[in-house]
Amino acid sequence: MTTKWIHNFEELATTENRKLALNIAEAGLDAINTEKIIRASVKLDGNILSVQSAQFDLSKFKRIKVIGFGKASCEAAHALEQVMGPKINEGVVIGLNAIKCDYIETFAGSHPKPSFVNIAAGRKIFEIGSGSTADDLVIVIVSGGGSSLLCWPESECDQEIKLYDKFIDRGENIIELNTVRKHISHLKGGGLAKLLYPATVVGLIFSDVAGDHFEDVASGPTYKDSSTIADAEKIIQKYNLGAFELVETTKDDMYFKNVTNFVLVSNHTALAAMKKQAEDSGFAVEIISSELFDETGIALRKMFEKKKPGTVVLAGGETLVVGDKTGGSGGRCLFMGINALDLVGDDSVFIPLASDGIDNSPAAGVVVDRETAAQAKSLSLDKADYIRRFDSYEFFEKTGGVISTGPTNANVSDLMILLTQK
Repeated sequence: MTTKWIHNFEELATTENRKLALNIAEAGLDAINTEKIIRASVKLDGNILSVQSAQFDLSKFKRIKVIGFGKASCEAAHALEQVMGPKINEGVVIGLNAIKCDYIETFAGSHPKPSFVNIAAGRKIFEIGSGSTADDLVIVIVSGGGSSLLCWPESECDQEIKLYDKFIDRGENIIELNTVRKHISHLKGGGLAKLLYPATVVGLIFSDVAGDHFEDVASGPTYKDSSTIADAEKIIQKYNLGAFELVETTKDDMYFKNVTNFVLVSNHTALAAMKKQAEDSGFAVEIISSELFDETGIALRKMFEKKKPGTVVLAGGETLVVGDKTGGSGGRCLFMGINALDLVGDDSVFIPLASDGIDNSPAAGVVVDRETAAQAKSLSLDKADYIRRFDSYEFFEKTGGVISTGPTNANVSDLMILLTQK
């Protein structure tokens, strides 16, 4: 396999086990490549636009607009322009890295908390959307990170910052967090679909939410929301989050009758590709979960209890880390990695990997095996101290296990690989 995603692949692949595990990680990242996903899912033949198995006759529309938000949105917008070209009349998307497009304006916003750039992009999205008519086709690119990147009006952004700061201290359950987000927003929780009505809306969903909770990707701007203000209030009270100005999400089916959402990619896509790579390398494979939301220690136990010679154990999800200190670096994956050090043994390699390439640090993930443990011992590193300080990035920088990809412009939750040699 050509190594494209992991920049320091050769540096890390110091044993056969490591090389095999890194190749599995590469397969997962390659399968969720945003540009490839668009090319495979969206095609244009004359005036007929095909999205997966559905078709739309562009000659029936006076204007074609593109709106997007999330970590994959700029890359997806650029790829969409390669397919549709001047058929696109106008558009605006916000991601983490602006990519120059010919017909679509792109913004580089902030994540995980919104900034003035997010507000500026949100204003433009609102302006484009609010002028939509029955003669318009609006393509909406929805991807992970969109809950922070899509932010309008300004009052929502202020509340979003407060909500994130409060919620992250109590352990982040993305479903609960997004439920509250839907009820402080005019665009999330189906609000964008209402704004765009009566236009024909095509949602292109790049899911970062573990499992099949697609209505929670970017807090569901194009999905009818089943939660209520009362549900949001219960979560706010449960975690003692403080006071928020809540709004009810739209429940009228009318606003969704012209909306078709297409899930183009999720962590199932990555897990399937990783499974195939592992099987092609001669391993038995067990996927224990696509929605591993457990606390770090419980998630590790679930993976390592399935450890067997000649087997690769795979999982996708976002483990729960409750922090009581600030100042360290390294996110869920690196924290999982440092806590796995005593579990890997002599015959295994464990890789926890953030599919967006950014695990609250310059690292995408880490390689953990007996070499890591030996290096930590030779440097007299106190693993427990790094865990207490939530500073796993510094620990793996010293032991040499950091996986470097840079931003992948994709996001399908975290991916975990436990490979045990025969």
